[in-house]
Amino acid sequence: MNRRLARLRAVQTLYQMELTDAGWQAALNNSLEEDETADEFLTTSVKGTLDHLTEIDNKIQKHLEHWTLERVGNVDRSILRKAVHEMLYMEDIPLHVSVNEAIELAKAFGGTESGKFVNGVLSNILKQCESD
Repeated sequence: MNRRLARLRAVQTLYQMELTDAGWQAALNNSLEEDETADEFLTTSVKGTLDHLTEIDNKIQKHLEHWTLERVGNVDRSILRKAVHEMLYMEDIPLHVSVNEAIELAKAFGGTESGKFVNGVLSNILKQCESD
């Protein structure tokens, strides 16, 4: 499974978990197509995001202007969480790659303004990461 597809499946898993009471493994299995299996990148993405959810949500909240995290749509919130996990905890992935991949997911699966919104939030987090 390539990383772009793994990112999509991770976002689908996080989204599904937010809407249902499914555990991460059940949600992940439900997100996979019949011919797919979860690779290490996908599993690490989902588990890592969940393991660091409080820190990730706090980071996102600090960079939301005039919004609360609860007000952000479920798809956008899942995309932001996944991207911030990559940015903070997956050092082998360039920060700009995480941001660009998240923007593409938001454009494809979010609302009409999702790409711009995700870009704005993640760009602010990116600036902070680069200055730290």
